[in-house]
Amino acid sequence: MRVLLLADTHGQIDARIAALARDGDVIVHAGDVGNATVLDTLRAGGAKVIAIRGNNDIASKWPRGERLELDALEDEARVELPGGTLIAVHGDRYAPATRHARLRAAYPDARAIVYGHSHRLVVDDAATPWVLNPGAAGRARTFGGPSCLVLAARVKDWRVETRRFERS
Repeated sequence: MRVLLLADTHGQIDARIAALARDGDVIVHAGDVGNATVLDTLRAGGAKVIAIRGNNDIASKWPRGERLELDALEDEARVELPGGTLIAVHGDRYAPATRHARLRAAYPDARAIVYGHSHRLVVDDAATPWVLNPGAAGRARTFGGPSCLVLAARVKDWRVETRRFERS
């Protein structure tokens, strides 16, 4: 199963990441979506889209008329995949210095945890559960260019591929 992991679009998804979304089986957005257009773009390829609320996903920052889409976002998601469970949280409730340790302690039965918020691409697979941050998939604070992760989830093994694009 091919799972696209992204976060921190803030209302604008990079076109190259949107193209990757068309090839995914499942898309997981780890918060700070920004508007319903981002979700519609992700859904265009027919994949199952799971998106959670980030600290900037609030009514005052979303376009008027998109309240139903905003209200549908949960604070976290549990995604059952071949070979284990992926947890999606935004990460803003965890201090950076202890974030990975606290996430692992909070979700010990997960195979991996994906979070956003920092806009920094990270693959911490030194311990289980893995702690993954796909970086920023939009234009805001990309720290080297828009990025995402592609997770190949199989019953026997999981593999993560980083994808970073040059700023356009």
